[in-house]
Amino acid sequence: MRSIDCGETFIVTRNGVPIATLSPLHSARFTKAAAAIAAFRGVAPTDFVRFRADLDAHIDEDPTPRA
Repeated sequence: MRSIDCGETFIVTRNGVPIATLSPLHSARFTKAAAAIAAFRGVAPTDFVRFRADLDAHIDEDPTPRA
């Protein structure tokens, strides 16, 4: 129960077959920094000029109220 209180989740099995998940009730789940850094280590860097161009092409920033 202490592990669950610290955020761990467990799969309950019957004869080796998963039948339930035992997890904390709180909805906030955090990932350890080292795991997040490892997950994104191989990702290409963001091209912010292209990213902004994509946003401008697809998002309407017109402040005029809609009818």
